[in-house]
Amino acid sequence: MNRSAGILLSITSLPSKYGIGCFSKSAYDFVDWLKEAGQSYWQILPLGPTSYGDSPYQSFSTYAGNPYFISLEALIEEGVLSEEECAGAEMEEEPSVIDYKLMYEERYPLLRKAYERSDISRNQEYVRFVEENAWWLKDYALFMAVKGRFGGAPWTEWAEDIRLRWNNAIDYYREELYFDIEFQQYLQFVFYRQWFQLKNYANSKGVQLIGDIPIYVAMDSADVWANPGLFQLDETNTPVAVAGCPPDGFAADGQLWGNPLYRWDYHRQTGYAWWIRRLDHCFRLYDVVRIDHFRGFDEYFSIPYGAKTAVSGHWEKGPGMDLFSKVREALGQREVIAEDLGYVTDSVRQLVRDSGFPGMKVLEFAFDSRDSGSANDYLPHNYTENCVAYTGTHDNETIVGWFDSITTEEQQMARDYLCNQHTPKKYLYKSFISLIMASRANLCIIPMQDYMGCGNKARMNRPSTVGTNWKWRLKEQDLTKELQQEILQMTKRYGRMNWQ
Repeated sequence: MNRSAGILLSITSLPSKYGIGCFSKSAYDFVDWLKEAGQSYWQILPLGPTSYGDSPYQSFSTYAGNPYFISLEALIEEGVLSEEECAGAEMEEEPSVIDYKLMYEERYPLLRKAYERSDISRNQEYVRFVEENAWWLKDYALFMAVKGRFGGAPWTEWAEDIRLRWNNAIDYYREELYFDIEFQQYLQFVFYRQWFQLKNYANSKGVQLIGDIPIYVAMDSADVWANPGLFQLDETNTPVAVAGCPPDGFAADGQLWGNPLYRWDYHRQTGYAWWIRRLDHCFRLYDVVRIDHFRGFDEYFSIPYGAKTAVSGHWEKGPGMDLFSKVREALGQREVIAEDLGYVTDSVRQLVRDSGFPGMKVLEFAFDSRDSGSANDYLPHNYTENCVAYTGTHDNETIVGWFDSITTEEQQMARDYLCNQHTPKKYLYKSFISLIMASRANLCIIPMQDYMGCGNKARMNRPSTVGTNWKWRLKEQDLTKELQQEILQMTKRYGRMNWQ
């Protein structure tokens, strides 16, 4: 990566009149806005279909796309929906907050109408898509159709024959739910067509897309249901242990994610075939891939299944460099960002160095005693070129909210580091952004909320909580020319204009 800059913004956070950010004109307008602001990268969050809690890190599939991102405007132009029908999906009572319950109730009936009018089975482009993606799409579409038949229940609660994938049950449901399966395939066809149109447009403007993939997959996913041998499950396909994080300054009981853990011995025997295919797919979707919780490849935290907190967990060894050596042999050298945050040991640091991937530096951690890592690692004067610098990520407070939450002593330490004693607090966020933009880090990514000076009301996620996360959205009037020019001048000032 050359010295450059980008912005972190979830697709869901884009402005749109239909309740959630999607691949509509606003996405293309944002690309144009990024270009004029001198940005080389747009980092997004995972694109998969979300389940309970609405987290993009808990998806029904590691390959499928979220149908909420499908542009209704494009379907209107195509003639499979009308403006009158879509008017009911205009959720503008509180345009800065996503109402996921309403989305679920309103969006799928509209998409079903579009499918029923599409005559999709006669579309040769669709036929090719289904054939080329059958290796994951076939299981996913059946999974979602059966899930619908069982009222949305997780697959672990389905009837035994289909839960354990008996052949006669697979055949029965494929025939019984034919049109539901085709509907799911149609959604993925439209999603991928619209996504690649947007990606190609961004690339044509000099903007590269940074995708984000979770290290783990959700228990209630097509991945686990169709491939139980990849995971630490018993003979009834019940997890033996699940993933999470140990207690730290931010969570006294740790974090209990509940994802099934990998059987790394099995993956090693197969030459990591599943991982190679997964990453190959991601490299087709994105220009750069950020791998979440990279430290889990060195050591992962194993929590007994059924535990109420993460306190009883312990560390186990992961595959280490063996996995990435095999990936490199199969796929060549690719652009990857290693999310190496959290409890970082010498062996984690060594794995990041051996991989050659840039790690992440989060400024907030440099002045916050709650963080479990070494503050020195996150002080900007210690950054190397081979890293990606952030003020914060989707899991952190906004820089404004964070400064309000730390102690008076930590606030003073931050001001001392900035040599900035007199700037009013409401403008300090600009000084923090400037601080990491001036660092040696090749790439600097700033969350959109931080450029806007938002407080914690705009925070994207509070780990280990549900109900209030992933809801923040931009309003069209937020993307001002003034803000754009301010970002442009800062990008120029610190030598991060990578393509002008």
